[in-house]
Amino acid sequence: MKYRADKNGNMISQLGYGCMRFSKKGASIDFAKAEKEVMLAIEKGVNYFDTAYIYPGSEDCLGKIFEKNNCRDKVYIATKLPQYIMRSESSIDKIFNEELSRLRTDYIDYYLMHMFTDYSEWEHLQTLGIVDWIKKNKEAGRIKNIGFSYHGDTEMFLKILDAYDWDFCQIQYNYLDEHTQAGRRGLNAAAEKGIPVVIMEPLRGGKLVRLSEKALNVLKKDSHGYTPAELGLRWLWDQSEVTCVLSGMNSTEMVEKNIRIASDAEAGSFTDEDFAIVEEIKKIIKEQERVGCTGCRYCMPCPKGVDIQGNFFYYNLMYMEKKNPARFEFAQNMAMRKEPGFATQCVGCGKCEKHCPQGIKIIDMLKEADKHLRPLPFKIGMKIARKILIKSK
Repeated sequence: MKYRADKNGNMISQLGYGCMRFSKKGASIDFAKAEKEVMLAIEKGVNYFDTAYIYPGSEDCLGKIFEKNNCRDKVYIATKLPQYIMRSESSIDKIFNEELSRLRTDYIDYYLMHMFTDYSEWEHLQTLGIVDWIKKNKEAGRIKNIGFSYHGDTEMFLKILDAYDWDFCQIQYNYLDEHTQAGRRGLNAAAEKGIPVVIMEPLRGGKLVRLSEKALNVLKKDSHGYTPAELGLRWLWDQSEVTCVLSGMNSTEMVEKNIRIASDAEAGSFTDEDFAIVEEIKKIIKEQERVGCTGCRYCMPCPKGVDIQGNFFYYNLMYMEKKNPARFEFAQNMAMRKEPGFATQCVGCGKCEKHCPQGIKIIDMLKEADKHLRPLPFKIGMKIARKILIKSK
């Protein structure tokens, strides 16, 4: 296993274990199976384990595994505060203490504010006294490193990144999301500040593993003989700015395969051939796109706050992957912002179209995108979710 240093010099395995997808046995996690997989990973050198309060049974399962096998001192635990439901400092304490109890530990190595999408969420936590709360728990040794996980656009990520002296952050990033969400700009900005970056969704929920026959034929040209998963993981580890890549492993075979890749993947080892193949595969995946938006952002900022790139990205995603999962991701990333950036905010001023290098009829395409992304049931659901989750922010 290879390791990369965090902000304080701790050596983190460049492959991290994502614990959201432990196998189930009936309605509960299959403890014996999860234990076997986790202990194999530890034996092979994985030391970073990522869970969260809202992953059903995950914290408790992980805590039991570490306690039973007496290996707490061999691992780093990362878990998350569900900031979107916090309404008081006492509720923060309650959740955190519950997490410590589930994980059978008296400290968390890497504690994240879970799923930021908007700067207003950090502002809301500040009104609850989160800065003093973090300081108090770090001084008490109950939190070693503080960070946040992120789902939103690049500009908002940069704003949150600059808002506090973070120890690390976690972003969705892969070769298909290179210029969306926090994106490469966000990754590089964090690295410039010396902030370690943990990667989630490295294979876009399996999308980059389940390639089409046409894409697989392109991959066969690669002289290294990489599998689709290996190509995606090595693309990430090729970047020195990436500290740790999470994988939701739920079989010993997956653990062994990923560890094999992580054991020799190094920054700067990707060849021109590898990069060319990634670009060719991306083009094939994007053949199903409805809008030829490259994400250049020359159309931005919109005077009315429309997230043009974001709307087009998720509209395209509906046809590159599956419709409803793309709509749910759109809702998570767009609808939960304080200022959502919906296409319906467009007033047709035409400023964006004057700057678009692709000549896209942005005004018309935004209407089309909104119609597909927010059919009536989704529109109602997003409205209700905003009222519940954003009412006090």
